[in-house]
Amino acid sequence: MQVGAGGVRYDSHTIDTNFDQNLRSTSLRLPSTRLHSNLRSPSDSTNPRKLILLDRDHSILAFNERVLDWAYRSEVPLLERLRYLCIVSSNLDEFFEVRAEPHLSACQRQERHGLYTCKSFTSLAGAAHSLVARQYALYNDLLTPALANNNIRIVAHGERNTEQRRWVKQYFEREVRPLLIPVGLDPSHPFPQVANKSLNFIVRLGGQDAFGRANEIAIVKVPRVLPRLIRLPKKVSGSSELFVSLSSVIRAHLSDLFAGRSVGEFSQFRVTRHSDLAVDDDDVKNLRMALRQGLQHRHFGQAVRLEVSASCSDHLADFLQQQFDLPEPAVYRVAGPVNLVRLTQLIDLLGHSHLCFPTYRASYPMALSHGRSFFEQLKLQDVLIHQPFESFDGFLDFLHEAVHDPQVLAIKQTIYRTGSDTRLMDLLREAVRQGKEVMVVVELKARFDEEVNINWAEMLESIGAQVVYGVVGLKTHAKMMLVTRREGRRLVRYGHLSTGNYNPKTASLYTDVSHLTADRMLTDDMERVFVHLASHSRLPRLSRMLLAPFDLHRKFVAKINNLARQAAQGIACRIVAKMNALTDEGLIHALVDAGHNGVQIDLIVRGACMLPAQVPGVTDNIRVRSVIGRFLEHSRVFYFCQGDAQQLYLSSADWMNRNMMRRVELAWPIVDPGQRQRIIDECLVAYLHDGVDAWDLLPDGTYARVASRNGSATHGAQAALMVRYRAGSIDQLE
Repeated sequence: MQVGAGGVRYDSHTIDTNFDQNLRSTSLRLPSTRLHSNLRSPSDSTNPRKLILLDRDHSILAFNERVLDWAYRSEVPLLERLRYLCIVSSNLDEFFEVRAEPHLSACQRQERHGLYTCKSFTSLAGAAHSLVARQYALYNDLLTPALANNNIRIVAHGERNTEQRRWVKQYFEREVRPLLIPVGLDPSHPFPQVANKSLNFIVRLGGQDAFGRANEIAIVKVPRVLPRLIRLPKKVSGSSELFVSLSSVIRAHLSDLFAGRSVGEFSQFRVTRHSDLAVDDDDVKNLRMALRQGLQHRHFGQAVRLEVSASCSDHLADFLQQQFDLPEPAVYRVAGPVNLVRLTQLIDLLGHSHLCFPTYRASYPMALSHGRSFFEQLKLQDVLIHQPFESFDGFLDFLHEAVHDPQVLAIKQTIYRTGSDTRLMDLLREAVRQGKEVMVVVELKARFDEEVNINWAEMLESIGAQVVYGVVGLKTHAKMMLVTRREGRRLVRYGHLSTGNYNPKTASLYTDVSHLTADRMLTDDMERVFVHLASHSRLPRLSRMLLAPFDLHRKFVAKINNLARQAAQGIACRIVAKMNALTDEGLIHALVDAGHNGVQIDLIVRGACMLPAQVPGVTDNIRVRSVIGRFLEHSRVFYFCQGDAQQLYLSSADWMNRNMMRRVELAWPIVDPGQRQRIIDECLVAYLHDGVDAWDLLPDGTYARVASRNGSATHGAQAALMVRYRAGSIDQLE
């Protein structure tokens, strides 16, 4: 694999920079490696072409099937295969926390009609059970033996020798037992509150308690403060790397917790609860305080899934099912660790580089020169940064210069997810200390990041920054930063826009495009948006940017419709769109109509996609593919071509109704021809030619992996980009 100046070269096959030629020649019709298929009728039953949309929730599960495929691949390093298995489990946790409740509630109400019904619950549960079964079969049949072949084992109680059992006993008495409080159930001790995703044991006891009663059920909560995997010392593990699970340690000593009682049946269990925060923005005086209170109740929302050990008796399973008021399909019997996510600790404990991906060290953004002022460079041209192939340090260095430049007067920034990394916040804190005006729009309702964002907001307010919580009823998902600098008698603005979050950790794991600019039309638009977010004043007309929920959806639909009209007149028209999800029915129907009129459409959709591709007579001109690679695909890129006229937009928004109507989102054009071509080549063309990590959506709603047809791998887009931008690459030396 090589990189040339005229394009990306993959072995003997070259992708040149003629975008239109490449797209017209790309063939993506492949045989099926089937995952899930589930079609549903659109809400608009009068659609003359009888378009049947794919089910969103089944599409999410199908995405996780594609992620799981990485755990099956023998060419992937062993610990990375384990990591992908854990990622799927983490994704499923979030799926149940967010998406399962409407289906479950409909089932409990015996709903027969509508989007959520008994049938939708049963169908979704069947697909989820199938995916979970595949996970555990993979873990038990492939990954565990492969780990053992590398002298890595998680040793069960029955497999431990005398010395190992003695060590585990000592560990239990020293570290675990002091934190355990078994709860025997009786009228004065009802079934305890079980927190979301906490691990517990249910135990059936024989004999009588100290008061002569035969209360037979007890609950033991597994402490979250303890590590779930414990490495056995060399003196008892020998030449192998041996571990024991915390649940196994407790299981081996359950009888020690119930003096005078006999331990009969027992099982691990874990309950997943609906965890969307329901806060009425219009009915609260202080959103931050309301969210803090809501976070306290999140752990105890409606139960939506119960996981138990495969060996759990029917008696105990039925008891738990009744306690959590769940139907049978919501009970998952698992043949292994009840929470596979915790196995990521094994990867951290081992740290074996030869069993992981080779470390990738991203290059410093190639368009930036070390030691030269960012402001001087941006006066000459805008800068695009393609993360994670290029380092997020480019943005942090820009902010660092702005913070320490005495001519910079103000910094404004949106925060959606920044994580626990302090580098960004440390810089904003320093900006306040240096006397600059700092305004931060913090989205408090970023799902599962609410507490982190509340803490950051309180910290910023405490040091004197102006903190704004966005617009009531909307999430501020736009990613932008604006720097105002005094230059002579003028105030000059410099901006940063991004398709992804200001999160240093995810910036090394997610593909995104950052855009540094001094373009006056763009920076003026950014200033108007910041003023609007702070004051809620009427939004002035924007010159270049599109803004949701105002005109983003309407303008994108209009662009699609315009190409449809042009194509109907015989003009060659193309649409290529890259996003994380496609579920907005208005945009879907516009795309279908455009395809019918002759527009050639390629969609690169990582996750959920409700538009069925290549359906004869319906979506013949629409192809959909998903790319699942080492990095999480996250960039949103939208390309519209009419003859020789091209438009390309970057955006923070997926083509989902929530992004278009219930969030503050931005889309902005890349107008420089050279920079536009770079995005086309790297974010679109390379992915349409990916022969390793790509899956194509087939007419029946299933996905086919490209490599399964090719037989031999051609190229992977991410791998090629890693070569192009790896720190110290030949390209940088030229």
